[in-house]
Amino acid sequence: MAGGLVALLDDIAAMAKLAAASLDDVAGAAGKAGAKAAGVVIDDTAVTPTYVVGLSPARELPIIGKIALGSLKNKLLFLLPAALVLSALAPWAITPILMLGGAYLCFEAAEKIVGALTGHGHGDDAAVETDPKALEDRQVSGAIRTDLILSGEIMAIALGELNGQSLVNQGIALALVGIAITVGVYGVVALIVKMDDIGLHLAQKPGAGSQAFGRGLVAAMPVVLKALSLIGTAAMVWVGGGIIVHGLEAFGVTGLPHALHAAAEGAAHAVGVLPGVVNWVVTAVGSGIVGLIVGGAIVGLLHLVPRKGH
Repeated sequence: MAGGLVALLDDIAAMAKLAAASLDDVAGAAGKAGAKAAGVVIDDTAVTPTYVVGLSPARELPIIGKIALGSLKNKLLFLLPAALVLSALAPWAITPILMLGGAYLCFEAAEKIVGALTGHGHGDDAAVETDPKALEDRQVSGAIRTDLILSGEIMAIALGELNGQSLVNQGIALALVGIAITVGVYGVVALIVKMDDIGLHLAQKPGAGSQAFGRGLVAAMPVVLKALSLIGTAAMVWVGGGIIVHGLEAFGVTGLPHALHAAAEGAAHAVGVLPGVVNWVVTAVGSGIVGLIVGGAIVGLLHLVPRKGH
């Protein structure tokens, strides 16, 4: 009897160790997968605040909450099951889907650049909307649509880092990545869009230091939003172009990827200072150029060609 109890306890201990090891594997895989998707996270964080610009300050946090909830639904209800189905049945389709998403990011960035240069951007449509509720709904739905692409990229990139994990572990890791990234991104976004309110609150408190800092936050807000818009556009072409370059390499089209790698390594060797940073910058710039070319070509096909026919 005692021997059977000891054996049972040994089995329980072994199962507990196995479960703990499995949790460690999931946590490690989730962390690695989330880090790999950092570029798209930067893009998501930079793009989202632009959707609340021009709306009532009282509605900023509720709008961000709606977008965050939509983002979480995108990740957990739609993209997570789709990712697991792809992993189980058609892993070969992950790279083409990633490349399509990358091309869409390039197109969005190129269209913003063309709009800024010609004065006919997306903001024109929003500006003429006079119903606050309709404008809010329009901005939220637009943000969630953009998030669907960005979240798809995040989940696909994360899935690519989970090779060798069981389907259950992949699902848990993807859920952890999706939740953590959503909370992190929209927490930062909420802080950014309320920066002017925080500044006003500090400017009204006693103390010259607090007041000066508060006035500085208020004055910096337009600059921060402008910078975020530029960063978001740059991140779109960098991330989208990089995904396309990696996809080409995965399909054996290695000329362009090898040329970018060689240029980055050559620049890092020539500079000699902070070679890792130089390598990253050159790679990002090269990926951005690819993204601009791809995005510009899509914009031309979708907009310029039809106009010539009229």
